Amino acid sequence: MTAVDALDRGREAFRRRAWGDACSQLSSADRAEPVPLEDLENLAVASYLAGKDAGSEEFWARAHHESLGVADWGRAARCAFWLGITLMNRSEPARGGGWLARAQRVLDDRQHECVERGWLLIPPGLRLYAQGDYEGSRAAFRRAGTIGAAFGDTDLVPTARQAQGRALIRMGETAEGVALLDEAMVAVTAGEVSPIPAGIIYCSVIEACQEILDVRRAQEWTAALSQWCASQPDLVPYRGRCMVHRSEIMQLHGAWPDALEEARRACRRLSVPPQPQLGAAFYQRAELHRLRGEFAKAEDAYREADQRGRIPEPGLALLRLAQGRVDGAAAAIRRAVGEAPGASGGSRAEARPSPLGKDPVARWRVLPACVEIMLAAGDLAAARAAAEELWELTAEANLPLLRGIAASAQGAVLLAEGDARAALDALRAAGREFEELEVPYETARARVLVGLAYRALGDKDGATTELAVARRVFERLGAAPDLTRLDALSGKPARTIDGLTAREVQVLALVAKGKSNKQIAAELVISDRTVARHLSNIFTKLGVSTRTAASAYAFQRGLV
Repeated sequence: MTAVDALDRGREAFRRRAWGDACSQLSSADRAEPVPLEDLENLAVASYLAGKDAGSEEFWARAHHESLGVADWGRAARCAFWLGITLMNRSEPARGGGWLARAQRVLDDRQHECVERGWLLIPPGLRLYAQGDYEGSRAAFRRAGTIGAAFGDTDLVPTARQAQGRALIRMGETAEGVALLDEAMVAVTAGEVSPIPAGIIYCSVIEACQEILDVRRAQEWTAALSQWCASQPDLVPYRGRCMVHRSEIMQLHGAWPDALEEARRACRRLSVPPQPQLGAAFYQRAELHRLRGEFAKAEDAYREADQRGRIPEPGLALLRLAQGRVDGAAAAIRRAVGEAPGASGGSRAEARPSPLGKDPVARWRVLPACVEIMLAAGDLAAARAAAEELWELTAEANLPLLRGIAASAQGAVLLAEGDARAALDALRAAGREFEELEVPYETARARVLVGLAYRALGDKDGATTELAVARRVFERLGAAPDLTRLDALSGKPARTIDGLTAREVQVLALVAKGKSNKQIAAELVISDRTVARHLSNIFTKLGVSTRTAASAYAFQRGLV
């Protein structure tokens, strides 16, 4: 096959988005004879999308230098820009920043006006966004979109619009922000956007939908992203992030084993080479382990998430609560709430004022956990303040899942305050929202609270029915900590698990609480020798040899 044949085949493969084949054919043609600049740029794109990062770096750098040689300043800046962006995404900020600065310098030194000036507004806009200056970031993205429209760039306009949408959401303008996200996605799903910007928009929009708990949009766009990835079998970037989003959707709809496997796959995919979204993948994995009562695995995954830049709260605080470490959970969630920029310049739920204004998304992340943990800690005032703020934010956003979460938090607080009738109204409203969205775990937790409200009002049969329905859901999901809590609410003895008798489970739980044999004997009104015998049987059945290992098991299974 001649170089001309290889070039023609490479161009055709690029049009078909067969990235591996395009990379192979264009590289073959380039080795025989240097390909034209446009093909060299396409070779860089194909290499990046096929996961050949070293090759894409080489080709973009070559295209940049050759563009300088022919005074094509716009293309030179564009190649430097995409090389810089991809290096930043590979966690190489020094080199990436250097290429972005070079792109800016090319245009500034020649006083050249082109659409690439709009693209170069995206990185500073992202920096302002990361710093919490959402108004500043919105202005940068809006200016980028204006430049894109002036030059008719069908990639830059939707990229800038979705970025503006995310800034608006953080500013509390949820409806306007979501409208811009949808507008950007229309361009993507219509095939009007090039592959690299399309992948960026897909992942950014879905992430925004997850942040604001917009289940329906997240599900719709995640399905679209899955189809988009499947249509390009050689595509390497974006698949890992797609897996994280798919896992989150599966979790919400009750497919926990599938969600956990998808999260594991995402961790593997995003690990080589390590990508910025790896922390989110580990956090999602940790959340599933926590909900299933696999506490040691959850602890490890939260630690991995933290090491990769994903703040482990509120999940880690909820893990501490599930482990029975209420004081530790309360301290962690107070810190997390205090670090989340306060809505309206500061929150009554102990948040510090934000000099850059409100950030409702940051508050949504931590306030529901704050209510749950503060109730467990007996701090009704803090729980009430967090629930009220969550309700106020919900009224502004008008999102079904968030409405359900806020109503459930209100109901839990009212129940703790002794107003069971008012609590019942709020909890029934929460249940309706959850059932409509088909989120079984949240529905079952609301049913538990409804059952407690019935019990407080003297309706024992109604309470029994609600708790029984919730139990069936928890059993199907494998929600071990919630089943343990139901056992306690029902007055049942500790569950017999993994061959342990009920008495052995009691002994194990006390060992995990740090009790000595003598203390356990006194609490259970048995002899020290009987405690020692139970402990020996526990070690044998669990395959452990120390109290520490047995305690770790107890925490994993939610016995403490």
